[in-house]
Amino acid sequence: MVLAAGVVPAGEPALQPPNIVLIYADDLGYGDVSCQGATRVQTPAIDRLAAEGLRFTRGHAAAATCTPSRYALLTGEYAFRRKGTGVLPGSAALIIDPRRTTLPSLLRQAGYATAVVGKWHLGLGDGDIDWNGLIQPGPREVGFDYSFIIPATGDRVPCVYVENGRVVNLDPADPIRVSYRERIGDDPTGAEHPELLKMRPSHGHDRTIVNGISRIGYMSGGHAARWVDEEMADTLTERAVRFIEEHQQQRFFLYFSYHDIHVPRVPHPRFVGSTPMGPRGDAIVQMDWCTGRILETLDRLGLTGNTLVIFTSDNGPVLDDGYQDGAAELAGFHRPAGPFRGGKYSRYEGGTRVPFIVRWPGRVQPGVSDALVNQVDLLASFARLTGRPLPAEAAPDSFDVLPALLGDSATGRDHQIEQGRALALCEGRWKYLPPARGPAVNRNVNIETGLSPEPQLYDLRDDPAERHNLAAAHPDRVRAMDRRLQALLQAGRSRPLSHP
Repeated sequence: MVLAAGVVPAGEPALQPPNIVLIYADDLGYGDVSCQGATRVQTPAIDRLAAEGLRFTRGHAAAATCTPSRYALLTGEYAFRRKGTGVLPGSAALIIDPRRTTLPSLLRQAGYATAVVGKWHLGLGDGDIDWNGLIQPGPREVGFDYSFIIPATGDRVPCVYVENGRVVNLDPADPIRVSYRERIGDDPTGAEHPELLKMRPSHGHDRTIVNGISRIGYMSGGHAARWVDEEMADTLTERAVRFIEEHQQQRFFLYFSYHDIHVPRVPHPRFVGSTPMGPRGDAIVQMDWCTGRILETLDRLGLTGNTLVIFTSDNGPVLDDGYQDGAAELAGFHRPAGPFRGGKYSRYEGGTRVPFIVRWPGRVQPGVSDALVNQVDLLASFARLTGRPLPAEAAPDSFDVLPALLGDSATGRDHQIEQGRALALCEGRWKYLPPARGPAVNRNVNIETGLSPEPQLYDLRDDPAERHNLAAAHPDRVRAMDRRLQALLQAGRSRPLSHP
């Protein structure tokens, strides 16, 4: 297989495309890792990746919430372009069209064994899901040879693992039923029986109780298949390690999608008390331990030198996201979004600017890059990495930023659209937030939304915290950026049809 130009520096022998491990944390903020300033929690495995790889200061998720970011990551298309790509219930149908080119389908065509382990949250099936039989379409139909997933999130029913389209450990005599519309079965709920809870909700999250925690939605049956939250990190990591071991003799792509540090934060007892920040801090330590297990597995199998590892997060941080776990009260001086404003759900930088590290020993030189890169770009970039043609109609918002990802260029994409409850446009050093209706603060989570009836313009080079609105001082720039944003929306794509 021939690599595209630029993958290997001139004068060096050609390298075969590497194994790819994409580690995707959940709700992990820019400032939640010690290589980016955290001191109340230590993340040695992630710090190792940063020391041995390239750490991006302008690495972004495509959206400030999970489902839209995951959709963009796998399809190369901004989620706001498609209806039904908001945060999904656990009973939602698959939102990725199996006929389209996706990140895993492209890599499978390039000869990779492909797997997803962990959080999915992109829907399953094509309507009402029968959780007691084969569930399809799903990960296999969009390009994954192997899947071991939680269907949605830990705080949503059904609270079961699904492996290759079937619920794990399901007892046919105890069939599963799920509803987000009406109560089903006679399982107790958190609203009615708070005395049964080991973690109480702060808002919502008070329906069916599973493992002493009430969830969003109603579930009955499947008692033998229900997960134990404290064991989830171990269970998922074991499956990820097993996939690497079983495919060490062939090229593989592993999308390891952590549940941590999403709510409910219920780390294994061996991590409890490892930080002064309660369950959220302890879940960060657990998540770092999982990362370390993957790195140790690559080392043990002699795969480190030929494996490209990317570590990033689906959106920015949130403290109280529905459970009374002390995250806000115990944070102290910890700044989960680092120097940035906002967090999860926000169109300020804290919503989408996340940890973003690339390691490929011997090929990517360690360091720090200020290049603007976005997770939506991985599809086009991996097409170049593996020498696969990218159909013109595919990945409409994915740009080939492979030279930036590999450290060969200090320049990434020239613009991006950031998605919170409304959109924002970044162009170089400038960020424009058009007027948008809605509350300035999401009171449930105490995070600024970035919504305002007035236009906002920030110079991210001189004011990365977005504190000084320069819209009134630069009306021409505001008009020009508004025109470009509207043109990008109307075009239905940002990657030109002729783009490689």
